[in-house]
Amino acid sequence: MCEVLAPGLAVSVLKAIFQEVHVQSLLQLDRHTVYSIITNFMGTREEELKGLGADFTFGFIQVMDGEKDPRNLLVAFQIVRDLIVKNYALGPFVEELFEVTSCYFPIDFTPPPNDPHGIQREDLILSLRAVLASTPQFAEFLLPLLIEKMDSDLQSAKLDSLQTLTACCAIYGQKELQEFLPSLWSSLRREVFQTASEKVEAECLAALHALSACLSRSVLSSDTEDLLDSFLSSVLQDCRHHLCEPDMKLVWPSAKLLQTAAGASLRTCHRVTRSVVPLLLEQYTKHPQSSQRRTILEMLLGFLELQQKWGHVEEGFLSPPDLELVVDHLLRLILHEEDSQSSEAAMEAVGSLAPLYPQMFSERMVPRLGEELQSEREEEGSRAPRSLRQRCLQALAAVSTHTSIVRETVPVLLQHLRQVQKGSEARNAQDVVSVCQSLHRVALQCQQDAESCWYYHQTVVPYLLAMAVQAAMQESTHPLLGKALLEEEALAAMVPVISAANTHLSPELAAQSVSHVVPLFLDGEVSFLPQNSFPCSFQPFEGGERFEAQRRLVALLMAFVCSLPRNVVIPQQERLLRELLALSCSCNCPFTATTAAKCFAGLVNKHPAGQQLDEILQLAVNRLEPSLAEGPHRTQALTLLLWVTKALVLRYHPLSSRLTDKLLGLLGDAELGPVAADGFSLLMADSPDVLHKGCHADVRIMFRQRFFTDNVPKLVQGFHGAGPDVKANYLKGLSHVLNHLPKPVLVTELPTLLSLLLEALSCSDRVVQLSTLSCLQPLLLEAPQIMSLHVDTLVTKFLSLASSPTMAVRIAALRCAHALTSLPTTVLLPYKARVIRALAKPLDDKKRLVRKEAVAARGEWFLLGSPGR
Repeated sequence: MCEVLAPGLAVSVLKAIFQEVHVQSLLQLDRHTVYSIITNFMGTREEELKGLGADFTFGFIQVMDGEKDPRNLLVAFQIVRDLIVKNYALGPFVEELFEVTSCYFPIDFTPPPNDPHGIQREDLILSLRAVLASTPQFAEFLLPLLIEKMDSDLQSAKLDSLQTLTACCAIYGQKELQEFLPSLWSSLRREVFQTASEKVEAECLAALHALSACLSRSVLSSDTEDLLDSFLSSVLQDCRHHLCEPDMKLVWPSAKLLQTAAGASLRTCHRVTRSVVPLLLEQYTKHPQSSQRRTILEMLLGFLELQQKWGHVEEGFLSPPDLELVVDHLLRLILHEEDSQSSEAAMEAVGSLAPLYPQMFSERMVPRLGEELQSEREEEGSRAPRSLRQRCLQALAAVSTHTSIVRETVPVLLQHLRQVQKGSEARNAQDVVSVCQSLHRVALQCQQDAESCWYYHQTVVPYLLAMAVQAAMQESTHPLLGKALLEEEALAAMVPVISAANTHLSPELAAQSVSHVVPLFLDGEVSFLPQNSFPCSFQPFEGGERFEAQRRLVALLMAFVCSLPRNVVIPQQERLLRELLALSCSCNCPFTATTAAKCFAGLVNKHPAGQQLDEILQLAVNRLEPSLAEGPHRTQALTLLLWVTKALVLRYHPLSSRLTDKLLGLLGDAELGPVAADGFSLLMADSPDVLHKGCHADVRIMFRQRFFTDNVPKLVQGFHGAGPDVKANYLKGLSHVLNHLPKPVLVTELPTLLSLLLEALSCSDRVVQLSTLSCLQPLLLEAPQIMSLHVDTLVTKFLSLASSPTMAVRIAALRCAHALTSLPTTVLLPYKARVIRALAKPLDDKKRLVRKEAVAARGEWFLLGSPGR
């Protein structure tokens, strides 16, 4: 380790070691010391050591030859790699250096139990692979070895060989691969066609991709054969004909091989698709069965997506006349194909092709979809409009995968929504939901493109708000006009549309937009809305019956402000929070009160810590406590308590424990107890519209574990001290918490909680039963030893609940009876005859899903104790 050794001393030391010391006869620690000496000198005396030329390489080969200890091998492999990558002279010893390292391939090492050194098999595999794949000079020796091991019966040897081949392709060229390409392709093809292992198949495909990419990037001289072309010819020759086989047995393996090769480079993509795509189109016309057509369309989609991966190139593989035919065929499949799977596959293909040929789809498909929507509105009396309408709407969303197309489809969708608002369709909220589902899909597809995202946002959000505001104002004077837009399901469908339009906005654009939306709700400022001549003022936070419809639109406010990035400042936020707080506690409409509470909670969750937040939370507590105690709005107050508690639990706010204690206290309340118990599910589950990471909420990663640790002991204590009329509330709350807890955490706590879970199965509340069964089923698989101690009780409870009047409970109980078979066979055998007898009854259940679970469970119990199980 000395850094000031006189020049030449390092060489003298190493020469002495190489000539006088038989290293492999030393103890492991002393051998490790020799490797450390060499490593240190290579780090500090590189030029001196290189002066030895190939003698240094030969000397090290002698030192390493025969090494067996994994601790030493890790160091020795690193020295070999440094020899190669730092350009030490290998001289005539390339093959010897390969032999001294490749003799360990593939690594066969299992660390002993309680190994203090912590060396894993994977460490040795990766270290050796780094050596073998470090130089093209090893290729002539390594590739035959890899081919031999790929044909091995050991899966680990196959995987290691394939992964090493993939690594080698990063540094090899055509020269190194040329001699071995036929054998390599033969091995890869055989494994993909025959293997039952997904891992082996995946590694084969990765190796084929790497080979094709390597051949694609090799620089050729003018008189050199292009190996890529001959290699792809072999791939096409061996795979292409399988795409034409009527039984289609090898269709997918062949398609995977072809798509993998095509995905390696632009050259391979052109070569393969030019050969395969016309064949697939021909096969589509030859196979009338919908299942085979779907397979062909799915394969075609894979090749089209590869074309998309390499970007648009001037020479597309579809000429304009062919492309027109393709668009027409896809449109026909989408609108008129009876088989829904084929129609859906056509929509997927449209989504992949549209970014490549946006002009063609904008001009040829979008207008015709719009015409179909218009004509089916005019023929409303016919039997089929709903399904045709649905397909048109879905297709408009599917094709919206390019900015220019989005600018064509969005106005069509919004115009259709406007039509739904009028005439005899005004009461059909389901039509509003359908349009919103398509708008939502378009929004998701726009999120990755800033231009599309902003266009969508500034077009759709004001339009939806304007339509909803107009409908709410007309409600008092023209009850039928716009009624559909005010239904709960319609407003709920608009929420994800507005949220998705917001979440990916830049902070600057989001701030610009929120400066219009908040004044709309607080001050009735409608000037930014399109078609903004409304019959009266917009005052959604005003009391009184005539403003009831306007108050429902707080759902849209929630969608907007709760999906903004956390660093966007919301204007008049304190005033807005006070209005939401008042509305959530006093509104008689459950939908409005709940959305106001969720909006309040979403804002509180993102609010910066400090005095302002403390004041608004104290105001909320002051409002909650008397409302929970008595009065006509106890349910609304409980809803607000739940959502505010969730908002604070997610961000680890100190007030969350006080609010949770208040919720625990309500479990003993005769009126609110059952609702409070169900509220524990709300606290633990992911919320779809607010308070989740997708809308930028403050969500700490371990909040469920922390909530469990803090509150489950209180739930257990409360259960033991509760009266018989409210015990079920504590069980329900507990089962909700456990159901959402990560299973590894639950398994560790199982011994202390299992008796309570078994007691919960005797509860008459079906929600408690269902939640507890859902909790127990995975535990039977993950903690069989602990569960075995209670097998008698479990068998009795599950068989009893298999006759429950509630279908969902019967299904869950049968699944648990099925999962029981994962317990040790010796524990279960005494119950085998009893269970098989009892499971005969649900075989005749009137519900098909129950019968299906009974068949599966009874079959496993029949096989219990059979040879080989």
